[in-house]
Amino acid sequence: VLSIQVKCYHEIITIGYRVYHSYDLPWFRSLSWYFLLCVNYFFYGETVADYFATFVQRREQLQFLIRYHRFISFALYLTGFCMFVLSLVKKHYRLQFYMFAWTHVTLLITVTQSHLVIQNLFEGMIWFLVPISSVICNDITAYIFGFFFGRTPLIKLSPKKTWEGFIGGFFSTVVFGFIFSYFLAQHQYFVCPVEYNSETNRFVTECEPSELFQMKKYSVPPLLQAVLGWETVNMYPFQMHSIALSTFASLIGPFGGFFASGFKRAFKIKDFADTIPGHGGIMDRFDCQYLMATFVHVYITSFIRGPNPSKLLKQLLILQPEQQLSVYKTLKSHLIEKGILQPSLRG
Repeated sequence: VLSIQVKCYHEIITIGYRVYHSYDLPWFRSLSWYFLLCVNYFFYGETVADYFATFVQRREQLQFLIRYHRFISFALYLTGFCMFVLSLVKKHYRLQFYMFAWTHVTLLITVTQSHLVIQNLFEGMIWFLVPISSVICNDITAYIFGFFFGRTPLIKLSPKKTWEGFIGGFFSTVVFGFIFSYFLAQHQYFVCPVEYNSETNRFVTECEPSELFQMKKYSVPPLLQAVLGWETVNMYPFQMHSIALSTFASLIGPFGGFFASGFKRAFKIKDFADTIPGHGGIMDRFDCQYLMATFVHVYITSFIRGPNPSKLLKQLLILQPEQQLSVYKTLKSHLIEKGILQPSLRG
């Protein structure tokens, strides 16, 4: 994910540098890469603090970096900000501020959304594989349907896109996501959240699968019973969620590609780069994936993810003993008020 992010960032920044190269803006490329380093340091540091809390607690040299992580990140960014101000030269003020904004928008598109991809990965590989495969499936099937049946143009930004391909890609992607989810949901490796085991210093993907990945029986709607001949059907609840993911990948995801097409037209270029022969740059292949990753993260936080006791326990173990005791007393009082514990219970 980091490699793809860096390459996409490089392609977009290079376009800006190539277009305005004649102005010879001071420090532009150096500052662009410096800001990339700062933002990655911030996001990856947040990830380390979130998922490796127990490991960090055992390393005194890391405790300082984690404790003051946001202050260090801000100080690094502030250094770059001051360097930018010092680099301003007469007659190029407007262009320099334009390129400053170019850099920050690129960071928003690439770094922020690639961080969300990593967050999705920690929720379980299935939350990464199904969305990314749905986008790929939609891209392929929309092309096939458009090639054989396409007659009606869809959008001026992409003249080759047709309504027939758009609609055909939608139905194909929904079916693909539904079937693909069925096979992945059967394996713990794909459905279990990725957790770091501090005792073995390894990531583990072993768990009791949640209700999303346990086979359940559903009643078939009366209208479909006559067609299918089934009254009930066994399936994983996640397969229902896969329909939402596939729908977004096929109806909204392509707009990431349309956005990229508009961007390239604005600067009169065919591709972002020539990294992949015949396909353009990495950004040409991942323009829809970033938008999809953001949707998946929002979807998980809105409809799937609940309280995580294990993550909360890790945070409690980091606290000082007197803070842990205070939390214990507060929790005990709350449980007594709820009638879960008896007032006479000592401990």
